[in-house]
Amino acid sequence: MSSANITLLGAIAGFTIYLGLPIGRLRSPTPRLKAGLNAVAIGILVFLVWDVLTHAWEPVDAALSKHEWGTVASGGGTLAVGLTIGLAGLVHYDNWISRRRASADRPSGPGAAATAELAPKVRSQAGSLALMIATGIGLHNFAEGLAIGNSAAQGELSLAVLLIIGFGLHNATEGFGIVAPLAAEGERPSWLTLLWLGLIGGGPTFLGTLVGQHLVNDTLSIAFLGLAAGSILYVVIELLAVARRTGLKTLTTWCILLGLLLGFATDAVVTAAGA
Repeated sequence: MSSANITLLGAIAGFTIYLGLPIGRLRSPTPRLKAGLNAVAIGILVFLVWDVLTHAWEPVDAALSKHEWGTVASGGGTLAVGLTIGLAGLVHYDNWISRRRASADRPSGPGAAATAELAPKVRSQAGSLALMIATGIGLHNFAEGLAIGNSAAQGELSLAVLLIIGFGLHNATEGFGIVAPLAAEGERPSWLTLLWLGLIGGGPTFLGTLVGQHLVNDTLSIAFLGLAAGSILYVVIELLAVARRTGLKTLTTWCILLGLLLGFATDAVVTAAGA
């Protein structure tokens, strides 16, 4: 299989994320549907945190068993830095956004009317969460693309194709996770917004496939996986707060379980491929 064909298949794997995004266009979802969508997204994202950290830790764990302390230090340090930036970095980013919202709530001066008109767009917490989820998933998908490209570069074409199939199925569920906060809040994003969210979340799979065919590097992969895990974990914390406010504990629990099972089911092909 040519390099161009591998890259094309990597692009297809990334853009299956658009299969789940149209759910964000639902009109006036009921409170139980909102809570259910939010909880399923939590389940999918919890699975992704586990999946990402497992893959990030594998090279470090292998180095530990071989007593390769230099690799342990570099890989472990890279993972720690990635997690810190992904998790703590989003906390500071969210604080900065909150200050911007507060400023938008107090318009003054000649441009006050225009600022007041734009304020609702700035205050969209669900939109901010959707963007954060898309960014975290995009970092994760870049690492997935690296895995596809690396397999192809090493001549393991059957593994590369199975990875593409598995990641494609996985990305379809990730698209749902991106728009769940919007659907849960009853916000109906435009098709253009869904296009950009899909590019942020799914496009990196294509880019990672390109890079991975020419660069086989565990440290780079660990760095992106660490960033992804930290950012996704931050979003899980935020969505759990939303879930608690609904008061629908039984429904939330079952839907989180459903999300977890969906994550494992779509990851089955990747596991069977030996990734």
